[in-house]
Amino acid sequence: MEVLALIVTVILAGVFLVAGIGKLLDREGSEKALADFDVPDGLVKPLAAALPWIEIAVAAALIFAATNWYASVVATVLLAAFTAGMFVQIAKGNAPDCHCFGQIHSEPVSGRSVARNVLLTLLAVTLGMIGYFYPGQGFGAGERAFTNEGIMQLTIGLAAVALLIAIFVVLRKISEQQSQIIRRIEILEVISAEGREQERDGVGDPQSGLPIGSPMPRFSVKGPEGISIPSEELVESGRPALWLFVSPTCHPCEALIPDINSWIEEFEGSLDILLISSGEFEKNAEKFGEANSDRIFIKESESALEAMGPLWTPTAVLVDPNGRIASRNAAGDSAIRRLIEAIREKGLDDDYLFVADGDTDAILMGQHVPEFSLKDLDGNEFTSGDLKGRKTVATFWSISCPFCTKMLDDLREWNGGRNAHGPELLLFSSGSPEDHRSLELGSPVLLEEDYATALKIGMNGTPSAVLIDEEGRIASETGVGADMIWALLGETGRSSKPEED
Repeated sequence: MEVLALIVTVILAGVFLVAGIGKLLDREGSEKALADFDVPDGLVKPLAAALPWIEIAVAAALIFAATNWYASVVATVLLAAFTAGMFVQIAKGNAPDCHCFGQIHSEPVSGRSVARNVLLTLLAVTLGMIGYFYPGQGFGAGERAFTNEGIMQLTIGLAAVALLIAIFVVLRKISEQQSQIIRRIEILEVISAEGREQERDGVGDPQSGLPIGSPMPRFSVKGPEGISIPSEELVESGRPALWLFVSPTCHPCEALIPDINSWIEEFEGSLDILLISSGEFEKNAEKFGEANSDRIFIKESESALEAMGPLWTPTAVLVDPNGRIASRNAAGDSAIRRLIEAIREKGLDDDYLFVADGDTDAILMGQHVPEFSLKDLDGNEFTSGDLKGRKTVATFWSISCPFCTKMLDDLREWNGGRNAHGPELLLFSSGSPEDHRSLELGSPVLLEEDYATALKIGMNGTPSAVLIDEEGRIASETGVGADMIWALLGETGRSSKPEED
């Protein structure tokens, strides 16, 4: 029994110490994780500051016989509370990031993290029961506390915990550097259809892309028969599609082929996996397999896709059955595998399908716009009910924002030639009606000094926007900046005119 108690003590002390240090090293991630677990806003920062020290204190108390039982009780309560929180979030269909016990870094809650916490909770309960029925267990317990045997036990225990910390630090460092290495490799291995390295000025973030919920860009590809196919036809099956941007000369793409084949088999009938490549069709079929030739499409132009960000190869983007972007760009084999894992966990059945890393609670897709009643420039009442029956791009605006004013000429032009089936434009702004009338935008402008309504639907900077569907539901994440607003308006690739000197 004593040996079992010592083994469980080392495991739990190491886990709590690692968890505490991890939270101290990533305070921002800890706060975000607590917020994602529905902790009240006022408690997030104090709890994020206190929790790592509580965990470290529990780890220290577990080591010593005098405090071992009390520490096991606190450990059981903490583990049970976190595990219950995980079950609640999973039941809601959420997968918030979690600095969960035993993890090197924050990552989305999954069945694996729940199972790990349940196992750790059982270990803590076991240690508590041993301490209750066989008191005095622990390193250097009882009369042996100051004997050579007791001192040796304590030294071994501390050394084991120290080893766990060292392993944690090394693995965390590897984890932090992994994404940087992948990004550098992708930068170095951007290869053209002819196999030459391409020079790219101002290389952007490989994880960038269009706002989730925005219409997919319009472009054309060629299929096996060499016939031009518009991008809209790539999602006519009524199923979501995973667009994989590849190249016949891309070495990371080649390493991904076994995974691609397994995904095609796994998601058959529920997710179309399409390979969008460059170069000659025959070379692509040779590389990615003749069996996949019906899912290989050759880009006719790069320019139509530039607005989607740096589509280095391989990059994956999820598109929902309605032709809306449902994920950010997943650049590189590791990011693509993470995207696939997220798709497995979340499923593909949501009407407002999206998969995203980070603060998914900030994406309000599928929620009804909160009720509001505001005045337009002519003093007419405009309510949330007026949004129903048409698509609307609601935009957070300010006449003092230079990035907003850069868009004015293009917005006037867009409004003048707007497609009857396209979305309406609605501006939330502040200031006087006279100043806004001079803009001559031709779109409703709702004045609200505190921007309370705009903030409730996810906008917190100017210019930013969200797409609202015909049912009055939020249908996109927040698009920040002119390019993202144009994407929500269905004008991907359109850029605002620069201000004249």
